[in-house]
Amino acid sequence: MTAAALRALHVPGKPLVLPNAWDADTAKLVEAAGFPAVATSSVAVAAALGFPDGEKAPADEMFAAAARIAKAVGVPVSVDAESGYGLSSAELAGRLLDAGAVGCNFEDTDHTSGGVRPVAEQAERIAALREAAGDGLVINARVDSFRGVDAKEALADGVARAKAYLEAGADCVYPIHLRTPELIAEFVQGVGGAVNAPAWPGSPGLEGLAHLGVARISLGGGLWQYVRKQLETTLKGVAEGKLPY
Repeated sequence: MTAAALRALHVPGKPLVLPNAWDADTAKLVEAAGFPAVATSSVAVAAALGFPDGEKAPADEMFAAAARIAKAVGVPVSVDAESGYGLSSAELAGRLLDAGAVGCNFEDTDHTSGGVRPVAEQAERIAALREAAGDGLVINARVDSFRGVDAKEALADGVARAKAYLEAGADCVYPIHLRTPELIAEFVQGVGGAVNAPAWPGSPGLEGLAHLGVARISLGGGLWQYVRKQLETTLKGVAEGKLPY
């Protein structure tokens, strides 16, 4: 499937909903449920490979997992590429396209320093990724301004970053830690482009987020965490002699 097909699914007010997968089997289930695209979650993929999130998993293993997912389904696949694993833009674009991905998440966190990159630096990285990939990748630029801070105080910085990233060539912007409906609405209005909202516990929900005008909704690692918790409960039951079937 093409990037154009994925790009066309980003409609403000009628958002693309993505229950993020972590392996080929979960990707198949997402497709079978009728979702028109599959996205991966880096935290879930890394955990399935035995590593913590935050670019702690080897890039080769993450791209191999992405390739298995893309091969398993017939819908467009967007890969959570974290902050690019230290690869050049050309290398990152090539690895994603070789894996069969037609979209990616690309975050502005610097995993070496632990902070958020300067906006100009990240905008340059996005522009370089766009140049390397052409129209072959839908770039979902993650905005990490809201992590661990007062979201209202960080709003102006987040909006400025989002605008700069869209101008640099991103298709969509993703304020992953923005949760309250009032601030999401302000962010959407201030950015004036496609916004990906997270569907976290306490968020406005799928209908509420659509009403706020977002173009994409991600469950992120939430689905994996939910399934993992259910499995943990089931396993405790088995340990006590109770079969779940």
